[in-house]
Amino acid sequence: MIKEKIKTFEDACKALQISEALPEVSALPEKHQKALIAHYKLITITEALNEGWQPNWNDLDEYKYQPWFEIDASTEKPSGFGFSYSDYVVWSAATSCGSRLCFKSRELCLYAIEQFKQIYIDYYLM
Repeated sequence: MIKEKIKTFEDACKALQISEALPEVSALPEKHQKALIAHYKLITITEALNEGWQPNWNDLDEYKYQPWFEIDASTEKPSGFGFSYSDYVVWSAATSCGSRLCFKSRELCLYAIEQFKQIYIDYYLM
């Protein structure tokens, strides 16, 4: 089972037979660097967990699962303090998450949220 094989970003790289090297982002604004690295990691992890599956955006009957988070912001923590999640099915090509972070099953989506929670936090929160 794929969940037993992919427990880290490095596992995902091995499954895809790609380098574990991270993209160079030092020329970009420092405040965005961690999020950009996290996005790359999430794309890689999602691709590995999906085992070659690609969403067919022309097929409205095909379920597509993506993480959905509720972030509680405050004046002390404007980018969020709480980080909870749920999932939902996208019924059209419109998405706030993007097809690169879309899963073929609810089970894989929930697994990714739990297993890679810190990477999602790095991506979504400043």
